[in-house]
Amino acid sequence: MTPEPVTPEPVTPEPVTPDPQLLEGARAAFRQAYAPYSRFRVGAALRTPDGRVFFGANVENASYGLARCAEQSAVQAMATAGAREFTDLVVYSEASPPASPCGACRQILFEFAPDARVVCVNHQGDVVSGMVRDFLPHGFRLEHRDDGHEVETE
Repeated sequence: MTPEPVTPEPVTPEPVTPDPQLLEGARAAFRQAYAPYSRFRVGAALRTPDGRVFFGANVENASYGLARCAEQSAVQAMATAGAREFTDLVVYSEASPPASPCGACRQILFEFAPDARVVCVNHQGDVVSGMVRDFLPHGFRLEHRDDGHEVETE
């Protein structure tokens, strides 16, 4: 008999309410998602320590491997603006339970902010939340970056 795999849900012990500004931004990005193939739209909004907010939507492509997730789009916008970390991220979808970042996104998020809060929410108000490191417990970072920012290995 093979045991069933157990996938822990990252959750906080107390109910979490998404930040209203980030939730509205993630919803707005969700409405702009380009998902003609899957019809699975996702929006994301993140905040940097200095208060700037960046948004992203998933963008599909006929060559599926070239698609970009909403979380990746938000991180790319943040990095393009010169920011290198974020404190909070809201991911919005109509999935039930709320869609959480994929594996690739989890590693990308970990690169910039392993201790950031992630709140995944859907149109029904259901929430799954935790820290980036809860979503990717064995994420890694390299010791050296060439952009002048200190990086500690995990």
